[in-house]
Amino acid sequence: MELAESTLLFLIIAAFVAGFIDSIAGGGGLIAIPALLIAGLPPLSALGTGKLQALFGSGMAAIAYARGGHVNLRKLAPLAVVAFAGSVCGALLATILPTAFLAAIMPVALILIALYFAIKPDPGEVQQAARVPFAFFAGFMVPLIGFYDGVFGPGAGSFYMLAYVALAGYGLLKATAHTKLLNFASNVGGFLVFAAGGTVLWSVGLMMGAAQIAGATFGARLAMKSGSLIIKPLLVITCLTMAARLLFT
Repeated sequence: MELAESTLLFLIIAAFVAGFIDSIAGGGGLIAIPALLIAGLPPLSALGTGKLQALFGSGMAAIAYARGGHVNLRKLAPLAVVAFAGSVCGALLATILPTAFLAAIMPVALILIALYFAIKPDPGEVQQAARVPFAFFAGFMVPLIGFYDGVFGPGAGSFYMLAYVALAGYGLLKATAHTKLLNFASNVGGFLVFAAGGTVLWSVGLMMGAAQIAGATFGARLAMKSGSLIIKPLLVITCLTMAARLLFT
């Protein structure tokens, strides 16, 4: 599928913005996927190509946070495997699951996330006591969000972050850092399923991926410098914007 140069430029800019937003607050999928659909890609190609370009942004963000000393990627690897497995299952079942139902409830979930972070006293960067056993978090919440990322996707990063803050007791910066590797792993799972189905436009996805790297690197550095001062308001704004986009499209 050939795209005009102006369309490619539009997609590259969209990917940069998506990478920036996603590296801080999650939700890049609701920028990149609509952009791909506007460019004229069929829905399955938009999802598959969207997963490819998202790999670069989430992967670069994970590396940036690790280099900044905010997360140990090796220690987090087992949870990433769980997120990957959940995403593969979700993507495999995407054609038979009631995605219309997921689309209907997701705006409500995003609004609740925004309200949670807007009303809750700022957790800052202080580690608090976990509210659920680690086995429940690792064995249920992580694969559940990974499954959602595979079958539907948009907002998964925000859901990972909510789980880390509300259930694991993490501060916002630490939660953001840990979220990126899990988001990367679930992106990989969904991407492999879509790639096997031949729905990925590789040239478009790789060009958008380069822009994702730039956006994610900039966003991660800004988040590490400003911490919860930027993460919290951007997370609230992103969740409300995604909810509004889903409700009125």
